[in-house]
Amino acid sequence: MTALFGTHTIINDKCASNGEDNGALLGKGRSVLLGGLFFEQNRRCETAMCGITGWIDWGKDLTREQAVIQKMMNTLIMRGPDDSGSWFSTHAAFGHRRLSVVDPAGGAQPMVRLRNGKQYVICYNGELYNTPELRSELLGRGYVFYGHSDTEALLYSYMEWGERCLERLNGIFAFAVWDDGEQKLLLARDRLGVKPLFYTVQTGSLIFASELKALLAHPSIKPVVGEEGLAEVLLMGPARTPGHGVYEGISEIRPGCFLTFSPAGFRCQRYWSLNSVPHQDDLFTTAEKLRSMLQDIVERQLVSDVPVCTLLSGGLDSSALTAFAAKTFREKGMGTLNTYSVDYLDNDKHFQASIFQPDADSPWSARVSAYLGTHHRQIIIDTADLVFALHEATLARDLPGQADIDSSLYLFCREIKKSATVALSGECADEIFGGYPWFHEEGILKQNTFPWVRSLEHRVSLWNRELFKSFAPADYVTYRYKETISEVPALNGETPLEARRREMFYLNIFWFMQALLDRKDRMSMANGLEVRVPFADHRLVEYVWNIPWKLKTHGDKAKGILRMALKGLLPEDVLHRKKSPYPKTHNPSYTRAVRSLLSDILSDPSQPLHHVINRAKVEEIIFSPADLFNQPFFGQLMRGPQMMAYLVQVNTWLKEYKVEIK
Repeated sequence: MTALFGTHTIINDKCASNGEDNGALLGKGRSVLLGGLFFEQNRRCETAMCGITGWIDWGKDLTREQAVIQKMMNTLIMRGPDDSGSWFSTHAAFGHRRLSVVDPAGGAQPMVRLRNGKQYVICYNGELYNTPELRSELLGRGYVFYGHSDTEALLYSYMEWGERCLERLNGIFAFAVWDDGEQKLLLARDRLGVKPLFYTVQTGSLIFASELKALLAHPSIKPVVGEEGLAEVLLMGPARTPGHGVYEGISEIRPGCFLTFSPAGFRCQRYWSLNSVPHQDDLFTTAEKLRSMLQDIVERQLVSDVPVCTLLSGGLDSSALTAFAAKTFREKGMGTLNTYSVDYLDNDKHFQASIFQPDADSPWSARVSAYLGTHHRQIIIDTADLVFALHEATLARDLPGQADIDSSLYLFCREIKKSATVALSGECADEIFGGYPWFHEEGILKQNTFPWVRSLEHRVSLWNRELFKSFAPADYVTYRYKETISEVPALNGETPLEARRREMFYLNIFWFMQALLDRKDRMSMANGLEVRVPFADHRLVEYVWNIPWKLKTHGDKAKGILRMALKGLLPEDVLHRKKSPYPKTHNPSYTRAVRSLLSDILSDPSQPLHHVINRAKVEEIIFSPADLFNQPFFGQLMRGPQMMAYLVQVNTWLKEYKVEIK
């Protein structure tokens, strides 16, 4: 089929239109040069996620740079194993790797449309959960749809409302739109930062990508890390300052922000932020609204043209999502819901209860599955695989991560991918409802620092002091802490303790939660699995943000209001189960394995880890008594064994990415 748009002849096998507006510019299985534009779409026309990259340059003809974009795209194959596409014009180039989730044959990315003689191009990673509403309104405004993809709805939304379209979106996303008429790029990221988006601005150019590895594949970007970048990895890691890209010159778009780039310049601004206002609803209304909201969120996030499952630990949060999902499956005749949990070989023999992990998940996940009638599978990970995957997890994240907490999730997602492409997970509930001990223990609550890096002196002692010459390590952490606290929207009339808890919620949402979302995205997408996080729906976060602590802890229980909202949906013992985080291995064979691995690195003087550590201190801790060895390193789960694994990951990162320390 051939469609004519002005002076352009557009080759389009499936998705053409017959009028001037809303046309698709497509080429199937080849590169096409039309009107000075290159477009390539491999195999079939599709709308796609989940890896994007692009390059805007006012000084180059980017139609001659196809090899560079292809090289960047190739690094994202695991994010999008199903398809690929690229688009080129003189000053703009986009590349896309796709994981097929919705409308496998109804669009193409990069997607191109014309309206009023102007051309718009989108490259998109994510999922919109209010596509039906957007589509209905856009149809009423005269737009013609050629599939049911959210990509098409998103592009038309930009064409109709410009940057203001962001206020209308409900979903997880990182996307780029090129307005060819205005010669302007828009880059935007979802409100809570579920989907990643990195960029660098150089003289006359901007380069962007879903992951750091794609940026580093560009010939003008080098893996150089300065003092600040080292501070992010060695002092803050595996968390990261919002917007910091670690490497010199690289940034990440912060959650709820967008940027524009044109010949007129570069502009970055926020389109969404939390607003502190008095909560108007009583206890019962609050619980009813939460239940109704969660039901709506889960129903929207179950939309998919590929198999969907849930991750079920048997904890309150994952059980709640699974209950809503199972109910929807039954009511809509979708069959039996598949659920998955993870555990470790011989964990039943070695599990040790703690304030952070009071009991094991296995009996609870089995109980909830039986109660809800799901088809459940428990995936058991052994020590050898867990240690081996530390390397793969580092490459997936492009940085050192949460050690075996990362590698376990990587292996977990790899197994799930064998029978599902989309999963719902319970992340973010503790950050927005206040589930962690540091919300409740006033001693920790009132410390003026990040509660997950309280053992700062212990951490600092691991590193070569010569790395930090222009600032003291503790001062860097304090600066980042105060920088975040200064952003917290205050509520007039709050007591000092209530105001402090609001600060703690803000720290958790924009620091700790970001680390967990980053982990979830990288480990899942490295296996071609899309994991959705219903508790990160911005409507829920906005509502819960202003629920007073007394209501949040109804019945003097952590997350009491959530437990009340779920009454009758889950068994009483599950409703009142204490928080237990993502499980870690308690098998002593893991400690022995990472100790041996780290010792091998220390015995090899060619390993790059030697340049960043205080060797004497690391050796002392490795072979120290348990009380010194098991000092907290990060958050709830990272202690001695994970600290050693983190050092192994630092070595892998320095070596595999050929990091140059500035």
